[in-house]
Amino acid sequence: MGLRINDTVPNFTAQTDQGEITFHDWIGDSWAILFSHPKDFTPVCTTEFGAVAQLADEWAKRGTKVIGLSVDEAEEHVKWKSDIETVAETKAGFPIIADVDLAVSKQFDMLPADAYLPDGRTAADSASVRSVYIISPDKKVQLIMTYPMSVGRNFAEVLRALDALQATYQTPIATGANWVPGQDVIVALTVSDEEAKEKFGEVDFKLPYLRLTKAPA
Repeated sequence: MGLRINDTVPNFTAQTDQGEITFHDWIGDSWAILFSHPKDFTPVCTTEFGAVAQLADEWAKRGTKVIGLSVDEAEEHVKWKSDIETVAETKAGFPIIADVDLAVSKQFDMLPADAYLPDGRTAADSASVRSVYIISPDKKVQLIMTYPMSVGRNFAEVLRALDALQATYQTPIATGANWVPGQDVIVALTVSDEEAKEKFGEVDFKLPYLRLTKAPA
């Protein structure tokens, strides 16, 4: 079985460009986002790391730590960050895991157990290492997105999804299509009509099973 929503994320110790980390300790009591990449010095990934760097203030507002992963050495990550910061025109202050032996990629079900890096490898040899994991403070996976090599990730959507996850975390509500903060939320089906009115106040009954209310403050 691979890693699934609500599974506890693997705990591991690994080198990064900022030194050694143990993943669960690094997360602490924060939300966390792990975003992975198949190789340093690749064009799409460079723009993606830059986008994450540009959103530093947004991650901080949401109490969220971000960490990258690439299957190259930590020393290469340090060199690559210079390019990332040139493109992004800002500092990339987050760490990047050096997953040279593919151990983390395999634990997170991005690569099969028998995967290896051949001599003269290209990014295509680790192409499925292009995933985003949003992790809650209890160390559980809340969302997984995996992208192909040719499609750059939309980190505005990652941010929107993080907002939705934080709004609904341990609260009996959900968010509808294209939801953004400030819009109404959906009352969970586990809550009766009477409980919904008591808990949330005004409830808009669009359908017997679609009940909208203001997002809790």
